Amino acid sequence: MIHLKLPFDDIRRLSFYLAMEEFAARQLRLEEDAFFLWQVEPTVIFGRNQVIENEVNLDYCRAHGIQFYRRKSGGGCVYADRSNVMMSYITRSDEVTTTFSHYMQMVCEMLQDLGLPATSTQNNDVLIGGRKVSGNAFYHLPGVSIVHGTMLFDTDMQHMLHAITPPQQKLDKHGVQSVRQRITLLREHTSLSINAFKEFAVQRLCDKELCLNGQDVLAIETIEQEYLNPTFIYGKENLPL
Repeated sequence: MIHLKLPFDDIRRLSFYLAMEEFAARQLRLEEDAFFLWQVEPTVIFGRNQVIENEVNLDYCRAHGIQFYRRKSGGGCVYADRSNVMMSYITRSDEVTTTFSHYMQMVCEMLQDLGLPATSTQNNDVLIGGRKVSGNAFYHLPGVSIVHGTMLFDTDMQHMLHAITPPQQKLDKHGVQSVRQRITLLREHTSLSINAFKEFAVQRLCDKELCLNGQDVLAIETIEQEYLNPTFIYGKENLPL
């Protein structure tokens, strides 16, 4: 599998990395599967068909400088920050079940190589000891499939709880404790730093590397404009005044 690398180390907006997936799928025409890791400043990402007001606590996000973007895959609402590792996988496949199964197996085996009891669920989550450490979503382009997901290395639990519009019971004083009972953080299971984990993941999953160039970055930024369009983010009926 090919590791896609950017020609800079700067952290971009989440919308850039969604566009990078599309660029890899639509324009690179790779003969092999591709994979890359990324991190973002505090951001909420919600699914293609979700209504933003139902999923994102907009007031909280704006008050705390948390960005929010819509993705083209389905699934639920996710909070990410620089303590999370985000993963993108691009493959020439039209078969959803096979693609997801292969990707989930790769991630589980990669974690198992660290000595962790990783398993997957039918909901496309990866678990360690029965607690969620990774959630994943999928979307399809003609002849190409994209899977992207989280790896909870660490995170700001208060932001995770409040940036996403939660059920009322999560808003009480036991909210963080309740969330912590259902998820786990990778840092609790490994002595690796987040950067060392990223290096391990790339070495374990990829055997080639392709460094994108400046023209590639410009093409990605062009695709990114769709993700930055308020109509795409909010939906036609929910544009801010």
